[in-house]
Amino acid sequence: MALLSVRDLWKEYAGQPVLERINLDVEPGEFCTIVGASGCGKSTFLRLLLSQERQTRGRILLDGDPLPDDPGPDRGVVFQRYSVFPHLTVRENVALGLEFRAAPLLGRLFGSARRRALEEADRSLECVGLHHAAAKYPAELSGGMQQRLAIAQALALKPKVLLLDEPFGALDPATRGQMHELVTRLWREDRMTVFMVTHDMKEAFALGTRLLVFDKVRHDPQEPAAYGATITYDLPLNDTSSIPVHFLERQKVPQCLTA
Repeated sequence: MALLSVRDLWKEYAGQPVLERINLDVEPGEFCTIVGASGCGKSTFLRLLLSQERQTRGRILLDGDPLPDDPGPDRGVVFQRYSVFPHLTVRENVALGLEFRAAPLLGRLFGSARRRALEEADRSLECVGLHHAAAKYPAELSGGMQQRLAIAQALALKPKVLLLDEPFGALDPATRGQMHELVTRLWREDRMTVFMVTHDMKEAFALGTRLLVFDKVRHDPQEPAAYGATITYDLPLNDTSSIPVHFLERQKVPQCLTA
């Protein structure tokens, strides 16, 4: 059985479709990179997988069950903008998610329970190479270190699915390369299922085991927003012989019509 199944998914805003007719089955441990021009609904799709938004029509199943109405620890997320608390140390930032999971009303643990949460945070920081910066504050970290912190926050909850929304777009090339190595290593070690939105085709081909291309296949020149995007290519990347030649030659994302 697929880990995640999407069936006839549509998403509209004020009657304007952004996504339409999305059908997808993803097995445990797949690394799906998602590409498409701006306005094609890539980030919207991630928000639907996170339960940050609800679909207009269709179903999303995780392990055969409908997604819960709210985000949960089974799905971790890393955005391009770092979601860290500036008044907390690196260690406390990572432990906070563990505290909210264990005590959702108070968001705070005490005594031995808090010590265990901090120890778990330390293990996550060790995984991403930030153990030496545990006592620092986010403002004292470089961009690459802040991104490592965001990844550690997501990994601490041991999610089944990791959602990455252009997580490396603001990094310099050298730091981006380091982040590629880090995410690839963690994915192989933990065998998570990953969805990553990117505008960088080289990044998409280098990291993913499967490439999902979002684009509009229905167009109305008189009303560009009349139709939503769907998955136009679903390509396994471990066997490039299955990738259409014209797609490899272009090495760019099909263009969407945006409103």
